[in-house]
Amino acid sequence: MIAQWQQEAESDFEQSGEKVRRFYELYYAAKSWHRQRKIIAKIEHTSKGNNPRYIVTNLTGEPQFLYDKRYCTRGDMENRIKEQQLALFADRTSCHYWWANQFRLLLSFLAYILLETIRRVALKDTELANVYVSTLRLKLIKIGTVILRNTRRIRLLLASSCPY
Repeated sequence: MIAQWQQEAESDFEQSGEKVRRFYELYYAAKSWHRQRKIIAKIEHTSKGNNPRYIVTNLTGEPQFLYDKRYCTRGDMENRIKEQQLALFADRTSCHYWWANQFRLLLSFLAYILLETIRRVALKDTELANVYVSTLRLKLIKIGTVILRNTRRIRLLLASSCPY
């Protein structure tokens, strides 16, 4: 259904040499669907070739707006949630009591806000300005330490330098 649009995008790319990105709206019904549904098609052609994407939606609006402002931002939000769960252990709610789990989630949330603020403010215009939270945690916080313990004291031997 989109072959003609892909061919147009490919020929426009060959003429200009720049990435071509267009959005179209069409209606389609798979065999298992009871009715036709609105499909947003993103047709993109770059030096790597065709890169079509599709969204099935019932939202009204311009196709590019729906793709860029609704679909992509939602995906970005889901990536931030996944980032918090994996890098800051927001999924660890194994306590028997609700308040303990709520407190763990709150600490994870505060850690995310702190790292996001560090990335946005302190690391602006650096190589770490756009990295994932897990990378920030690894490069800025998670630094090796040797722990020496004897009967009278505990000594922490931190590294004298850090590559970051």
